[in-house]
Amino acid sequence: MLSNKFSSTHVKTIAIVGKPMAAGIGDSLMEIAAFLASIGHKVVFEAETARNIALDHVTALSPEQIGLQADAAIVVGGDGTMLGIARQLAPYNVPLIGINQGRLGFMTDIPAERMMPVLADMLSGKIESEQRSLLEGEVLRDGVNIFQGLAFNDVVVSRGSGAGMVELRVEVDGHFMYNQRSDGLIVATPTGSTAYALSAGGPLLHPNLGGIAMVPIAPHALSNRPIVLSDSSEIVIEIVNGRDISVNFDMQTFASLQHHDRVVVRRSRHVITFLHPSGWSYFDTLREKLHWHEYPSAEGKLK
Repeated sequence: MLSNKFSSTHVKTIAIVGKPMAAGIGDSLMEIAAFLASIGHKVVFEAETARNIALDHVTALSPEQIGLQADAAIVVGGDGTMLGIARQLAPYNVPLIGINQGRLGFMTDIPAERMMPVLADMLSGKIESEQRSLLEGEVLRDGVNIFQGLAFNDVVVSRGSGAGMVELRVEVDGHFMYNQRSDGLIVATPTGSTAYALSAGGPLLHPNLGGIAMVPIAPHALSNRPIVLSDSSEIVIEIVNGRDISVNFDMQTFASLQHHDRVVVRRSRHVITFLHPSGWSYFDTLREKLHWHEYPSAEGKLK
């Protein structure tokens, strides 16, 4: 179901967010802005985007201001750009449209070379809408909250590059689960199941699934496997032993951890609404990005 902030018949203000310092992105952003203005929409730019491409005569807003004023946001860049702005706009329920100028593009799924006709179709009402969950986490030290953050992909507790294994004590909903020795632990949303968690051997979760994946990173015990928990679960990760340990949220915000610090992770009350072209399918994305439909030929090349 569409967010109540978006309908092709009433959208008035659309924000544009661009990948920081991407070569040549200014032309694409201005082309989008000119098109939106030509069909009667008010166009605003995310403030850092406007600074990066030296736009002087535009309305530049902070993410918070975009959240309060915009009916939708068009994000031009890669998945990292989308992750950053999605977390900031999550409390405001602003639908997001992603145009891929990065490498993989799981969340920015409109090809840059087709962006104008696709945008025209979407703004005429030919759209698919879906909602994605987020995680929220906090770090407790001696019972006091010293850090908190939101994650669209994952919350990761991990050792430093020069340190040995960490030992973690994990509880789920107040029940002891295990003590784990490993390089770390990934707690991922269904969206994040195709990111770091997948490379660590975790399962794919469909975005509509109400679940949280917990994936160990290089565990010492080979029997220690990924598990999918209910998205109503509260996960507590206590630091038992190890050096140079940190927790990060989508690899973008970090906090250093000490022994006996507790990282508490749960599903956020906020969701992100993605808007896609009509006919979009998550399975199409998997086939395109993960090459599910391809197989090695006799020459060893994918077909």
